[in-house]
Formats: sequence, structure tokens, C-alpha cells
Amino acid sequence: MGEVEPSLEEFLEEKKRVRNPLVPVGALITAGVLTAGLISFRLGNSRLGQVLMRARVVVQGATVGLMVGTAYYYGDNPWKSR
Repeated sequence: MGEVEPSLEEFLEEKKRVRNPLVPVGALITAGVLTAGLISFRLGNSRLGQVLMRARVVVQGATVGLMVGTAYYYGDNPWKSR
């Protein structure tokens, strides 16, 4: 009952953006390619839209790979026994 809750700074050892600045960049690129693809579909250019949707999948996969890779590198592996 006498335990004190940890502060936010103690809970988050350091900001995740500082540890991996490429993940937000990848998310923004993914959103940009998705937006461009949807606009091209709307304008009737379905060939370019398909290319952009495939590019979005590649960029999104790379972003997820970065997230998993850095989580494993920094020891945030949920499958590792503590």
C-alpha cells in the first residue's frame, strides 16, 4: 500500500523517437505514398495508382521491419524471459 507510482520519466527510459528516428519518417513516407495513390485513383490513373499502392506496401513493410529490429536491438523483446 505504501508503494509510490513511478514517474513518467522513470517509466519511459528514453523517448522512442530519439532511439529510432527512422520509424516516424517511414510512417510519413507511407502516408504520403498512400495519399498520392488515392489521388491518382481518383483522377483516373489506375496504373500509377497500382504502382503507388505496391510502393506503399514495400515502405510500410520496411517501417515495420525497422520497428521490430530496433525493439529487438534495444532489448524490448516481449518473448524474452526476464
